Amino acid sequence: MSKTGQKQTAPRTRKTGELWIVYISTFPPRKCGIATFTEDLTHAMDDVLAPPIKSKIVAMNRDEVVRHHYPRRVIYQINQEHDHEYIEVAERLNRKDEVQLINIQHEFGIFGGEWGEKLIPFLKALRKPTILTFHTVLPTPSEKLLSVVRGLAEPVAGVTVMTQRSKAILQTEYGIAPEKITVIPHGIHSAPYTTSKQAKRTLGFGNKTVLSTFGLLGRGKGLEYVIEALPEVAKRFPDFVYVIFGATHPSILKEEGETYRNSLIQRVYDLGLSDHVKFYNKYFPLDELLRNLRATDIYISPSLDPNQATSGTLSYALGMGRPVISTAFAQAKEDVTEEMGILVDFRNPQAYTDAICRLLEDEEWQQSLGKNAYFRTRNRTWLNVAIQYSRLFASHAPNTAGIIEQRSFPKIKLDHLMRLTDDFGIVQFAKLTEPDFGSGYTLDDNARALMVITRYHEQLDESKRSGSATQGKRKLQSLIHIYLDFISCVSRADGCFDNYVKPDRTPNQKLNKMPGLEDSNGRALYALALVATSNSLPRTIRDKASHILREKLIKGCAFASPRAVAVYVKALCVLLEGKAGIEGVDLERILRENCDKLVSLYRRNGSPEWQWFEGYLTYSNGVLPEALLMGYRVTGKDEYSTIGKATLDFLVSESFREGVCMPVGQEGWYPKGGKRNHFDQQPEEVCALVYALGTGYQVTKDENYLRLMHRAFYWFLGDNSLNQVVYDRTTGGCYDGVEKKTINLNQGAESTISYLLARLAF
Repeated sequence: MSKTGQKQTAPRTRKTGELWIVYISTFPPRKCGIATFTEDLTHAMDDVLAPPIKSKIVAMNRDEVVRHHYPRRVIYQINQEHDHEYIEVAERLNRKDEVQLINIQHEFGIFGGEWGEKLIPFLKALRKPTILTFHTVLPTPSEKLLSVVRGLAEPVAGVTVMTQRSKAILQTEYGIAPEKITVIPHGIHSAPYTTSKQAKRTLGFGNKTVLSTFGLLGRGKGLEYVIEALPEVAKRFPDFVYVIFGATHPSILKEEGETYRNSLIQRVYDLGLSDHVKFYNKYFPLDELLRNLRATDIYISPSLDPNQATSGTLSYALGMGRPVISTAFAQAKEDVTEEMGILVDFRNPQAYTDAICRLLEDEEWQQSLGKNAYFRTRNRTWLNVAIQYSRLFASHAPNTAGIIEQRSFPKIKLDHLMRLTDDFGIVQFAKLTEPDFGSGYTLDDNARALMVITRYHEQLDESKRSGSATQGKRKLQSLIHIYLDFISCVSRADGCFDNYVKPDRTPNQKLNKMPGLEDSNGRALYALALVATSNSLPRTIRDKASHILREKLIKGCAFASPRAVAVYVKALCVLLEGKAGIEGVDLERILRENCDKLVSLYRRNGSPEWQWFEGYLTYSNGVLPEALLMGYRVTGKDEYSTIGKATLDFLVSESFREGVCMPVGQEGWYPKGGKRNHFDQQPEEVCALVYALGTGYQVTKDENYLRLMHRAFYWFLGDNSLNQVVYDRTTGGCYDGVEKKTINLNQGAESTISYLLARLAF
């Protein structure tokens, strides 16, 4: 037996290439909160780990007669009261070489026997690593409950709970070792923050203030105390409606029918609240559930169980950015701070009255609580939760560790980039996910966007026989025209470009006179070079880019900024490698001159302890060594390779901590001999590092650069100092940065484009 108590067996050779993680739980279409949780978790796990590691389900059933039409991912079923089925399934799982780990989503009511004790022989029979997730942890256990929980925890490799309070109870009252317990919060759905206005109109609530509660109905829900609180609210604020979304719990329905619901409806009539309280007797699928939450102004969580360890409905409401009024049950006391909502006493209608009226009379405070709830729960999106589970699983299932580390990449999604783009160009900033068209435009962003679309067009060209690919390429080409026209629009007669354009589409002369705008000019030339040499694009588009490029190169670009020089070097290398000569311009001579500028900077500022071009590390650092390595690839000059590799290695040493990408932060940068600042970490810096490592691998064939290239990209997918995803798969946008304690949730152009460029590097 292992130190953790989990029985181990010698690994057997798998007969197929698949690896499975198997979840023991209820599962849809069974109507159960644990079923919904498991469905959400496994979808997120598949986003992170599939296709090499797949999620499979063993579904728990309660009734001999009622059967469910399960999806194909359900491989076995267990009737919770049949002892032999537990053992049979355990033996089948043991024989399956694909099965790498078992995760049991535990709730007392879904396993047979007193306190679910029939699960214990199943655990003892398993010969696979097992993680047990407790959804409920009860304090002050009876002797029998204590015995069952210890019997469940002893054979497994690890235990997860969803709150710190649950961990403390398991540790102090059940005697479970703290090192065996991991806290992973309840997941929430990733969705843009919105006000309730549009959703309310869609549901027919107009401009009413909507209070809501959702979930399966039962007597422990506490709805009667909310209803009792509403007559006084109706007198002071007559323009509100309290909506109760959800069907009666199947177990309650079987035992007593709709007695509880009918009693609530009768009380509504008795109190004269029929215009203010509405029931929707339906089990809502996810999309409708989220729609209902969007239409909510204030969410009410009236549970009567002070020991309720978790509430999916409460988690979802906070995650959608809704202020909460909740009884002080276990999870609520931990999650509903005074910045996010109001806690009330159990069974106290007056407490509800007071809390509701306080929020209704101060709409600004109400909105502030909702936004705080949204911002402070972003670390709990299902993808973030799945990453935490995957790391825990990897530590107990050796065959999965390497695969989990090399997790699957999201599909390329241009939705947010297109949302930020109008018929003139791409705007600079976004307020959360909404484009801020008042922020104006920059050459920097439009040049980068042109790089993204050109690279993606080349990938689509590999499937050019597909009709959908052809249609997709036409859309891309229309975007290329927009970005090329923007670059042409900001072109100046002196051979350079303006960078800033106001919302009215006129140059921002004040900002364009500021120093330090060379970088944007270099990026524009690099983007133009990519278009001009792209064999996948129509000749008309390439000629358009070549015309602008030739005009600039003939007039000559004398860059002094190290990053502008480096990006210019990249542009020249693209042209020379693409054999795209510019009549009257000696590209190789200009290339050597600019590479020599970088060499000179290195000789002036570098030292054995500081292998760098400047006296500080700032932004887009990777482009500097990358440029010299590309210059070596074109010219064959060894000095460029030597310095390029030395500086890349130095940058790597300062950009990773214990295998996790930790780029230099913008809050003060990193001066030579000074303090290194870790925050605010920017997507642009990570993108530059990804490309530098990719070029390092192409030039040297050093596999370590390729490995680090992946590690750097995983910064976007959650391998960062906050262990949170920076890329939003829902919108296709990227958050603006990693701060000390939070993610900057705005999804502006630079960050979104930086992610897309980094993704396209693979």
